[in-house]
Amino acid sequence: MKRLFFLFILFLFIGEPLTVAQAIERFAVDPEYLISDTEMLDVSSMSVDNIEDFLMRGSLASYRATDKNGIEQRAAKIIWDVAQEFELSPRFLLVLLQREQSLVEDPEPTQNQLDWAMGYAVCDSCSKSDPIIQKYKGFGNQLYYAGQRIRESYLSDLESRGYTQTGIGPGIESIIDGATIIPVNNATASLYTYTPHLHGNENFARIWNRWFNYDYLSGSLLQDKETGGIWLIQHNTRRPITSRTAFYSRFNPETVISVSPSALERYPIGLAISFPNYSLLRSPGGTVYLIVDDTRRGFASQEAFRSLGFSSEEITDVTWEDLIPYTEGESLTLSSANPEGVLFQDKTTGGVFFVEDEKKHPILSRELLKNRFPNQQITVVIPEDLDTFERAEPVLFQDGTLIGVQGSHEIFVISEGMRHPIADELTFNSFGWEWNQVVWTTQRAVLEHPLGDLLRLETEPQEELEEIMITVYNL
Repeated sequence: MKRLFFLFILFLFIGEPLTVAQAIERFAVDPEYLISDTEMLDVSSMSVDNIEDFLMRGSLASYRATDKNGIEQRAAKIIWDVAQEFELSPRFLLVLLQREQSLVEDPEPTQNQLDWAMGYAVCDSCSKSDPIIQKYKGFGNQLYYAGQRIRESYLSDLESRGYTQTGIGPGIESIIDGATIIPVNNATASLYTYTPHLHGNENFARIWNRWFNYDYLSGSLLQDKETGGIWLIQHNTRRPITSRTAFYSRFNPETVISVSPSALERYPIGLAISFPNYSLLRSPGGTVYLIVDDTRRGFASQEAFRSLGFSSEEITDVTWEDLIPYTEGESLTLSSANPEGVLFQDKTTGGVFFVEDEKKHPILSRELLKNRFPNQQITVVIPEDLDTFERAEPVLFQDGTLIGVQGSHEIFVISEGMRHPIADELTFNSFGWEWNQVVWTTQRAVLEHPLGDLLRLETEPQEELEEIMITVYNL
Protein backbone atom coordinates (compact mmCIF):
# COMPACT_ATOMS: atom_id res chain seq x y z
CA MET A 1 0.00 0.00 0.00
CA LYS A 2 2.82 2.43 0.87
CA ARG A 3 4.52 1.78 -2.47
CA LEU A 4 1.27 2.30 -4.37
CA PHE A 5 0.72 5.57 -2.53
CA PHE A 6 4.14 6.91 -3.40
CA LEU A 7 3.79 5.70 -6.99
CA PHE A 8 0.60 7.73 -7.16
CA ILE A 9 2.46 10.76 -5.84
CA LEU A 10 5.23 10.16 -8.37
CA PHE A 11 2.76 10.07 -11.24
CA LEU A 12 1.33 13.36 -10.04
CA PHE A 13 4.80 14.87 -10.29
CA ILE A 14 5.02 14.00 -13.99
CA GLY A 15 2.40 16.68 -14.75
CA GLU A 16 2.54 20.32 -13.75
CA PRO A 17 4.97 21.19 -10.91
CA LEU A 18 3.37 21.54 -7.49
CA THR A 19 3.03 24.98 -6.00
CA VAL A 20 4.69 25.62 -2.64
CA ALA A 21 1.28 25.74 -0.93
CA GLN A 22 0.36 22.36 -2.42
CA ALA A 23 3.70 20.90 -1.37
CA ILE A 24 3.30 22.11 2.21
CA GLU A 25 -0.22 20.69 2.38
CA ARG A 26 0.82 17.37 0.86
CA PHE A 27 4.04 16.77 2.77
CA ALA A 28 3.22 18.41 6.15
CA VAL A 29 6.47 20.42 6.24
CA ASP A 30 7.59 23.57 4.46
CA PRO A 31 9.82 22.18 1.67
CA GLU A 32 11.48 25.57 1.20
CA TYR A 33 12.51 25.88 4.87
CA LEU A 34 13.65 22.56 6.33
CA ILE A 35 15.71 23.91 9.24
CA SER A 36 17.35 27.24 10.03
CA ASP A 37 20.97 28.05 9.23
CA THR A 38 21.57 28.54 12.95
CA GLU A 39 20.30 25.04 13.71
CA MET A 40 22.51 23.51 11.01
CA LEU A 41 25.64 25.32 12.22
CA ASP A 42 25.09 25.19 15.99
CA VAL A 43 28.35 23.44 16.91
CA SER A 44 27.68 23.75 20.65
CA SER A 45 24.23 22.15 20.57
CA MET A 46 25.54 18.88 22.07
CA SER A 47 28.61 17.71 23.97
CA VAL A 48 30.21 14.29 23.47
CA ASP A 49 28.33 13.01 26.53
CA ASN A 50 25.06 14.49 25.23
CA ILE A 51 25.57 12.65 21.94
CA GLU A 52 26.35 9.38 23.70
CA ASP A 53 23.23 9.69 25.86
CA PHE A 54 21.19 10.42 22.75
CA LEU A 55 22.57 7.34 21.00
CA MET A 56 21.21 5.13 23.80
CA ARG A 57 17.93 4.93 21.87
CA GLY A 58 19.70 2.52 19.49
CA SER A 59 22.96 0.58 19.48
CA LEU A 60 25.45 3.31 18.57
CA ALA A 61 26.09 4.31 22.20
CA SER A 62 28.34 1.26 22.57
CA TYR A 63 29.59 1.16 18.98
CA ARG A 64 33.26 1.83 18.24
CA ALA A 65 34.83 2.44 14.84
CA THR A 66 37.96 3.90 13.30
CA ASP A 67 37.88 7.57 12.46
CA LYS A 68 39.35 9.21 9.36
CA ASN A 69 42.85 8.90 10.84
CA GLY A 70 42.50 5.20 11.62
CA ILE A 71 42.09 5.70 15.37
CA GLU A 72 39.40 3.66 17.10
CA GLN A 73 36.85 5.92 18.77
CA ARG A 74 33.38 5.82 20.25
CA ALA A 75 30.68 6.67 17.72
CA ALA A 76 29.74 9.73 19.78
CA LYS A 77 33.33 11.03 19.69
CA ILE A 78 33.57 10.54 15.91
CA ILE A 79 30.33 12.47 15.41
CA TRP A 80 31.46 15.26 17.73
CA ASP A 81 34.91 15.54 16.12
CA VAL A 82 33.42 15.87 12.64
CA ALA A 83 30.96 18.48 13.90
CA GLN A 84 33.78 20.54 15.42
CA GLU A 85 36.15 20.25 12.44
CA PHE A 86 33.57 21.30 9.88
CA GLU A 87 31.54 23.60 12.14
CA LEU A 88 28.29 21.69 11.80
CA SER A 89 25.72 20.92 14.47
CA PRO A 90 26.02 17.41 15.95
CA ARG A 91 22.23 17.34 15.75
CA PHE A 92 22.41 17.90 12.00
CA LEU A 93 24.76 14.92 11.62
CA LEU A 94 22.58 12.72 13.84
CA VAL A 95 19.50 13.42 11.75
CA LEU A 96 21.42 12.62 8.55
CA LEU A 97 22.54 9.31 10.09
CA GLN A 98 18.94 8.46 10.89
CA ARG A 99 17.53 9.68 7.59
CA GLU A 100 20.07 7.76 5.51
CA GLN A 101 20.38 4.44 7.36
CA SER A 102 18.11 4.60 10.46
CA LEU A 103 21.31 4.14 12.45
CA VAL A 104 20.45 6.20 15.50
CA GLU A 105 17.36 4.21 16.44
CA ASP A 106 18.12 0.82 14.91
CA PRO A 107 18.85 -1.70 17.71
CA GLU A 108 20.64 -4.11 15.36
CA PRO A 109 22.09 -2.30 12.33
CA THR A 110 23.79 -4.35 9.63
CA GLN A 111 27.40 -3.89 8.64
CA ASN A 112 26.15 -2.44 5.36
CA GLN A 113 24.25 0.27 7.25
CA LEU A 114 27.34 1.12 9.27
CA ASP A 115 29.68 1.09 6.27
CA TRP A 116 27.51 3.57 4.37
CA ALA A 117 26.22 5.45 7.40
CA MET A 118 25.67 8.82 5.71
CA GLY A 119 24.76 7.50 2.27
CA TYR A 120 27.74 9.48 1.03
CA ALA A 121 29.08 8.76 -2.48
CA VAL A 122 26.27 6.27 -3.13
CA CYS A 123 23.78 7.49 -5.71
CA ASP A 124 20.45 5.80 -6.45
CA SER A 125 21.92 3.81 -9.35
CA CYS A 126 25.45 3.32 -7.94
CA SER A 127 26.97 0.02 -6.84
CA LYS A 128 28.48 -0.06 -3.37
CA SER A 129 31.16 -2.41 -4.69
CA ASP A 130 32.45 0.22 -7.12
CA PRO A 131 36.23 0.55 -6.45
CA ILE A 132 36.02 4.32 -6.88
CA ILE A 133 33.93 4.80 -3.74
CA GLN A 134 35.69 2.35 -1.39
CA LYS A 135 37.73 5.15 0.22
CA TYR A 136 34.46 6.51 1.62
CA LYS A 137 33.40 3.19 3.16
CA GLY A 138 33.21 2.90 6.95
CA PHE A 139 31.38 4.75 9.70
CA GLY A 140 34.18 7.21 10.41
CA ASN A 141 34.94 7.89 6.74
CA GLN A 142 31.28 8.42 5.91
CA LEU A 143 30.90 11.07 8.58
CA TYR A 144 34.16 12.78 7.75
CA TYR A 145 33.70 13.02 3.99
CA ALA A 146 30.04 13.97 4.23
CA GLY A 147 30.88 16.74 6.70
CA GLN A 148 33.77 17.90 4.54
CA ARG A 149 31.63 18.05 1.38
CA ILE A 150 28.85 19.96 3.12
CA ARG A 151 31.22 22.52 4.63
CA GLU A 152 33.94 22.90 1.99
CA SER A 153 31.77 22.51 -1.11
CA TYR A 154 28.10 23.25 -0.49
CA LEU A 155 28.39 25.96 2.16
CA SER A 156 31.53 27.44 0.64
CA ASP A 157 29.83 27.77 -2.75
CA LEU A 158 26.70 29.22 -1.20
CA GLU A 159 28.70 31.85 0.65
CA SER A 160 30.87 32.78 -2.35
CA ARG A 161 28.43 32.64 -5.28
CA GLY A 162 24.97 31.93 -3.87
CA TYR A 163 24.38 28.42 -5.24
CA THR A 164 25.86 24.92 -5.06
CA GLN A 165 27.35 22.74 -7.78
CA THR A 166 23.85 21.60 -8.73
CA GLY A 167 22.56 25.15 -9.09
CA ILE A 168 20.50 25.08 -5.91
CA GLY A 169 20.56 28.17 -3.71
CA PRO A 170 18.41 30.55 -1.65
CA GLY A 171 16.01 32.46 -3.86
CA ILE A 172 16.71 30.25 -6.88
CA GLU A 173 13.85 28.23 -8.37
CA SER A 174 14.57 24.51 -8.64
CA ILE A 175 12.43 21.55 -9.68
CA ILE A 176 12.70 18.74 -7.13
CA ASP A 177 10.74 15.59 -7.99
CA GLY A 178 8.36 17.69 -10.08
CA ALA A 179 7.76 20.31 -7.39
CA THR A 180 8.92 23.91 -7.71
CA ILE A 181 11.14 24.64 -4.71
CA ILE A 182 12.83 27.95 -3.85
CA PRO A 183 15.02 27.39 -0.77
CA VAL A 184 15.01 30.30 1.65
CA ASN A 185 18.35 29.60 3.31
CA ASN A 186 21.70 27.84 2.96
CA ALA A 187 20.70 24.91 5.18
CA THR A 188 17.76 24.00 2.95
CA ALA A 189 19.80 24.46 -0.23
CA SER A 190 22.54 22.20 1.18
CA LEU A 191 20.07 19.46 2.04
CA TYR A 192 18.57 19.44 -1.46
CA THR A 193 22.07 19.33 -2.93
CA TYR A 194 22.97 16.37 -0.70
CA THR A 195 19.68 14.55 -1.41
CA PRO A 196 17.78 15.88 -4.45
CA HIS A 197 14.48 14.28 -3.45
CA LEU A 198 11.43 15.88 -1.90
CA HIS A 199 10.48 12.96 0.33
CA GLY A 200 14.00 12.43 1.63
CA ASN A 201 14.13 16.00 2.83
CA GLU A 202 10.61 15.83 4.20
CA ASN A 203 11.84 12.88 6.23
CA PHE A 204 14.82 14.91 7.44
CA ALA A 205 12.52 17.69 8.66
CA ARG A 206 10.18 15.22 10.35
CA ILE A 207 13.03 13.52 12.20
CA TRP A 208 14.43 16.90 13.22
CA ASN A 209 11.07 18.06 14.54
CA ARG A 210 10.49 14.78 16.35
CA TRP A 211 13.86 14.88 18.09
CA PHE A 212 14.69 18.52 18.63
CA ASN A 213 11.61 20.70 18.28
CA TYR A 214 10.09 19.76 21.62
CA ASP A 215 8.49 22.48 23.68
CA TYR A 216 9.74 23.56 27.08
CA LEU A 217 6.98 23.87 29.64
CA SER A 218 5.75 27.27 30.71
CA GLY A 219 7.88 28.56 33.57
CA SER A 220 11.16 27.15 32.24
CA LEU A 221 14.21 29.40 32.51
CA LEU A 222 16.51 29.03 29.49
CA GLN A 223 19.98 30.54 29.24
CA ASP A 224 21.60 31.13 25.85
CA LYS A 225 24.92 29.25 25.83
CA GLU A 226 26.56 31.90 23.68
CA THR A 227 25.29 35.22 25.04
CA GLY A 228 24.44 34.25 28.62
CA GLY A 229 21.03 35.90 28.30
CA ILE A 230 18.23 34.32 30.34
CA TRP A 231 14.69 33.96 29.06
CA LEU A 232 11.44 32.89 30.73
CA ILE A 233 9.33 30.55 28.61
CA GLN A 234 5.75 31.60 29.22
CA HIS A 235 2.66 30.78 27.16
CA ASN A 236 4.81 29.67 24.22
CA THR A 237 6.84 32.90 24.08
CA ARG A 238 10.30 33.74 25.40
CA ARG A 239 10.45 36.72 27.70
CA PRO A 240 13.87 38.35 28.08
CA ILE A 241 14.98 39.04 31.65
CA THR A 242 16.83 42.30 31.21
CA SER A 243 18.26 42.98 34.67
CA ARG A 244 20.06 40.95 37.31
CA THR A 245 17.94 42.40 40.11
CA ALA A 246 14.75 41.38 38.30
CA PHE A 247 16.10 37.87 37.85
CA TYR A 248 17.26 37.28 41.42
CA SER A 249 14.16 38.85 42.97
CA ARG A 250 11.76 36.56 41.08
CA PHE A 251 13.54 33.36 40.13
CA ASN A 252 15.65 30.56 41.54
CA PRO A 253 18.96 30.45 39.61
CA GLU A 254 19.26 26.71 40.31
CA THR A 255 16.44 26.00 37.84
CA VAL A 256 18.14 27.57 34.80
CA ILE A 257 18.70 25.30 31.77
CA SER A 258 21.59 26.02 29.39
CA VAL A 259 20.45 25.76 25.75
CA SER A 260 21.71 26.53 22.27
CA PRO A 261 20.55 29.70 20.48
CA SER A 262 18.51 27.60 18.06
CA ALA A 263 16.40 26.24 20.94
CA LEU A 264 15.40 29.81 21.79
CA GLU A 265 14.79 30.93 18.22
CA ARG A 266 11.73 28.69 18.03
CA TYR A 267 9.82 30.99 20.37
CA PRO A 268 8.57 34.47 19.47
CA ILE A 269 9.94 37.18 21.75
CA GLY A 270 7.49 38.23 24.43
CA LEU A 271 7.36 41.12 26.86
CA ALA A 272 10.54 41.87 28.79
CA ILE A 273 10.92 41.34 32.53
CA SER A 274 12.85 44.42 33.61
CA PHE A 275 11.80 45.39 37.13
CA PRO A 276 12.52 43.53 40.38
CA ASN A 277 9.69 42.10 42.41
CA TYR A 278 8.11 44.62 44.77
CA SER A 279 9.27 47.58 42.70
CA LEU A 280 7.22 50.76 43.05
CA LEU A 281 6.36 52.10 39.61
CA ARG A 282 4.49 55.36 38.93
CA SER A 283 2.46 55.57 35.74
CA PRO A 284 2.18 58.73 33.61
CA GLY A 285 -1.29 59.09 35.16
CA GLY A 286 0.21 59.34 38.65
CA THR A 287 -0.90 55.98 40.07
CA VAL A 288 1.80 54.15 42.01
CA TYR A 289 1.89 50.38 41.57
CA LEU A 290 3.53 47.62 43.58
CA ILE A 291 4.90 44.94 41.23
CA VAL A 292 4.36 41.33 42.37
CA ASP A 293 5.50 38.82 39.75
CA ASP A 294 3.28 39.56 36.70
CA THR A 295 0.77 41.67 38.60
CA ARG A 296 0.63 45.41 39.34
CA ARG A 297 -1.31 46.51 42.41
CA GLY A 298 -2.19 50.19 42.57
CA PHE A 299 -2.30 52.12 45.84
CA ALA A 300 -5.79 53.48 46.41
CA SER A 301 -4.47 56.59 48.19
CA GLN A 302 -1.39 58.33 49.56
CA GLU A 303 -2.55 57.31 53.02
CA ALA A 304 -2.56 53.64 52.02
CA PHE A 305 0.90 54.05 50.52
CA ARG A 306 2.31 55.55 53.73
CA SER A 307 0.46 53.21 56.09
CA LEU A 308 2.04 50.18 54.42
CA GLY A 309 5.50 51.54 55.15
CA PHE A 310 6.64 52.61 51.68
CA SER A 311 8.72 55.68 50.88
CA SER A 312 8.33 58.01 47.91
CA GLU A 313 12.09 57.77 47.37
CA GLU A 314 11.59 54.17 46.21
CA ILE A 315 9.28 55.14 43.34
CA THR A 316 10.41 54.86 39.71
CA ASP A 317 8.59 56.83 37.02
CA VAL A 318 7.76 54.65 34.01
CA THR A 319 5.84 54.77 30.74
CA TRP A 320 2.56 53.03 29.98
CA GLU A 321 4.56 50.65 27.81
CA ASP A 322 6.62 49.61 30.85
CA LEU A 323 3.40 48.58 32.60
CA ILE A 324 1.98 46.48 29.75
CA PRO A 325 3.60 43.20 30.96
CA TYR A 326 1.68 43.38 34.24
CA THR A 327 -1.99 42.57 34.74
CA GLU A 328 -4.08 44.77 37.01
CA GLY A 329 -4.40 43.29 40.48
CA GLU A 330 -6.40 44.11 43.59
CA SER A 331 -5.86 47.65 44.86
CA LEU A 332 -3.91 48.28 48.04
CA THR A 333 -5.93 50.10 50.68
CA LEU A 334 -5.62 51.12 54.31
CA SER A 335 -6.90 47.68 55.29
CA SER A 336 -4.29 45.80 53.23
CA ALA A 337 -1.55 44.02 55.13
CA ASN A 338 1.77 42.46 54.20
CA PRO A 339 1.49 43.04 50.42
CA GLU A 340 5.14 42.03 50.02
CA GLY A 341 4.64 38.88 52.07
CA VAL A 342 6.41 37.82 55.27
CA LEU A 343 7.54 34.50 56.76
CA PHE A 344 6.18 33.62 60.20
CA GLN A 345 7.22 30.55 62.18
CA ASP A 346 4.95 29.04 64.79
CA LYS A 347 6.89 29.13 68.06
CA THR A 348 5.19 25.96 69.29
CA THR A 349 5.10 23.67 66.26
CA GLY A 350 7.97 25.09 64.21
CA GLY A 351 5.74 25.29 61.12
CA VAL A 352 6.53 28.12 58.70
CA PHE A 353 3.91 30.14 56.83
CA PHE A 354 4.05 32.72 54.06
CA VAL A 355 1.67 35.47 55.11
CA GLU A 356 0.26 37.83 52.49
CA ASP A 357 -2.93 39.91 52.48
CA GLU A 358 -4.21 38.49 55.78
CA LYS A 359 -3.78 34.91 54.56
CA LYS A 360 -1.27 32.34 55.78
CA HIS A 361 0.07 29.78 53.32
CA PRO A 362 1.79 26.75 54.91
CA ILE A 363 5.23 25.75 53.65
CA LEU A 364 5.31 21.95 53.69
CA SER A 365 9.05 21.23 53.63
CA ARG A 366 12.46 22.76 54.25
CA GLU A 367 13.29 22.23 50.58
CA LEU A 368 10.25 24.22 49.51
CA LEU A 369 11.21 27.05 51.86
CA LYS A 370 14.69 27.20 50.34
CA ASN A 371 13.30 27.01 46.81
CA ARG A 372 10.87 29.90 47.19
CA PHE A 373 12.41 32.11 49.88
CA PRO A 374 16.16 31.42 50.00
CA ASN A 375 17.16 34.74 51.58
CA GLN A 376 14.02 35.91 53.33
CA GLN A 377 14.05 36.48 57.08
CA ILE A 378 11.76 34.38 59.28
CA THR A 379 9.97 35.91 62.27
CA VAL A 380 9.03 33.60 65.16
CA VAL A 381 5.54 34.28 66.51
CA ILE A 382 3.19 32.72 69.03
CA PRO A 383 0.29 30.55 67.75
CA GLU A 384 -2.25 33.19 68.76
CA ASP A 385 -0.70 35.68 66.33
CA LEU A 386 -0.91 33.16 63.48
CA ASP A 387 -4.53 32.41 64.35
CA THR A 388 -5.51 35.92 63.26
CA PHE A 389 -4.79 35.02 59.62
CA GLU A 390 -7.04 32.99 57.35
CA ARG A 391 -5.48 29.66 56.39
CA ALA A 392 -5.00 29.39 52.60
CA GLU A 393 -3.56 26.93 50.09
CA PRO A 394 0.04 25.77 50.67
CA VAL A 395 2.99 27.35 48.90
CA LEU A 396 4.08 25.42 45.79
CA PHE A 397 7.50 24.94 44.26
CA GLN A 398 8.52 27.53 41.70
CA ASP A 399 7.77 26.74 38.07
CA GLY A 400 10.69 25.06 36.33
CA THR A 401 11.80 23.20 39.48
CA LEU A 402 12.64 19.50 39.28
CA ILE A 403 11.29 17.61 42.31
CA GLY A 404 11.12 14.06 43.60
CA VAL A 405 10.14 12.22 46.76
CA GLN A 406 13.08 11.17 48.90
CA GLY A 407 13.73 7.46 48.30
CA SER A 408 11.79 7.39 45.01
CA HIS A 409 13.14 7.32 41.45
CA GLU A 410 10.28 9.33 39.94
CA ILE A 411 11.09 12.92 38.95
CA PHE A 412 8.65 15.71 38.11
CA VAL A 413 9.02 19.19 36.64
CA ILE A 414 6.74 21.96 37.88
CA SER A 415 4.83 24.08 35.38
CA GLU A 416 1.98 26.44 36.28
CA GLY A 417 1.76 24.75 39.66
CA MET A 418 1.35 21.23 38.27
CA ARG A 419 3.82 18.36 38.51
CA HIS A 420 4.64 16.71 35.18
CA PRO A 421 6.27 13.25 35.39
CA ILE A 422 9.43 12.91 33.30
CA ALA A 423 9.12 9.63 31.42
CA ASP A 424 12.73 8.48 31.25
CA GLU A 425 16.40 9.38 31.30
CA LEU A 426 16.41 10.14 27.57
CA THR A 427 13.74 12.80 28.03
CA PHE A 428 15.53 14.20 31.09
CA ASN A 429 18.86 14.52 29.27
CA SER A 430 17.34 15.84 26.04
CA PHE A 431 15.77 18.79 27.82
CA GLY A 432 19.17 19.74 29.20
CA TRP A 433 18.53 19.18 32.89
CA GLU A 434 21.29 18.20 35.31
CA TRP A 435 20.82 15.62 38.06
CA ASN A 436 22.05 18.03 40.71
CA GLN A 437 19.08 20.27 39.91
CA VAL A 438 16.59 17.75 41.32
CA VAL A 439 15.12 18.80 44.68
CA TRP A 440 14.38 15.73 46.81
CA THR A 441 11.64 16.55 49.28
CA THR A 442 8.72 15.07 51.23
CA GLN A 443 5.85 13.17 49.68
CA ARG A 444 3.37 15.66 51.10
CA ALA A 445 5.14 18.60 49.44
CA VAL A 446 5.19 16.79 46.09
CA LEU A 447 1.58 15.59 46.15
CA GLU A 448 0.30 19.09 46.85
CA HIS A 449 0.95 19.82 43.16
CA PRO A 450 -1.81 18.46 40.87
CA LEU A 451 -0.60 15.78 38.45
CA GLY A 452 0.01 17.06 34.93
CA ASP A 453 0.71 15.35 31.61
CA LEU A 454 3.59 12.92 31.19
CA LEU A 455 6.62 14.56 29.60
CA ARG A 456 8.03 12.16 27.02
CA LEU A 457 10.00 12.53 23.81
CA GLU A 458 8.66 10.69 20.80
CA THR A 459 11.10 7.87 20.14
CA GLU A 460 9.28 5.59 17.72
CA PRO A 461 11.04 5.78 14.33
CA GLN A 462 9.19 7.47 11.50
CA GLU A 463 8.85 5.67 8.18
CA GLU A 464 12.00 5.85 6.13
CA LEU A 465 10.42 7.72 3.24
CA GLU A 466 13.68 8.17 1.36
CA GLU A 467 14.18 4.42 1.17
CA ILE A 468 10.63 4.01 -0.10
CA MET A 469 11.17 6.65 -2.76
CA ILE A 470 14.35 4.94 -3.96
CA THR A 471 12.35 1.71 -4.29
CA VAL A 472 9.71 3.55 -6.31
CA TYR A 473 12.24 5.11 -8.65
CA ASN A 474 13.84 1.72 -9.28
CA LEU A 475 10.53 0.14 -10.39
